[in-house]
Amino acid sequence: MKELVGDLWDFLGQAPVCITTSGLVSRSGQASMPRGCARQARERFPELPALLGALIRERGNHVHELGRGLVSFPVEQTPFEVPGLGLIERSCRELLALATARNWPRVVVPRPGCGGGGLAWSEVRPILQRYFDERFWVIQAGEERE
Repeated sequence: MKELVGDLWDFLGQAPVCITTSGLVSRSGQASMPRGCARQARERFPELPALLGALIRERGNHVHELGRGLVSFPVEQTPFEVPGLGLIERSCRELLALATARNWPRVVVPRPGCGGGGLAWSEVRPILQRYFDERFWVIQAGEERE
């Protein structure tokens, strides 16, 4: 896994870009995307909450291809809880399988749970290292804590 500092969105169109998500879906079918890169994705692509909401309702809170070069990466069941290390690990396994199946040479992932989620990178990094090979670029945004 390669670590870098920068803007996640600079890689859109160059490689699949993951956005960290929760499994919360409103009564109207919209996925909750209130903060972090999920909020940024919602603002860029207003159709995403309905698309992700439908995928979560149909297939569960898992890694999903969202089109436009985006992939969901679940870190929590709801945005009102602390991200779960177990869910992050499952998302790593699912993303690795998807990247291998699609033969993606590079995948860009934000530090899952480390921005608005409040986890320390020192907790999350060892999990990602177990699954992510050189294809995976983990990007740190400027506001994240070490």
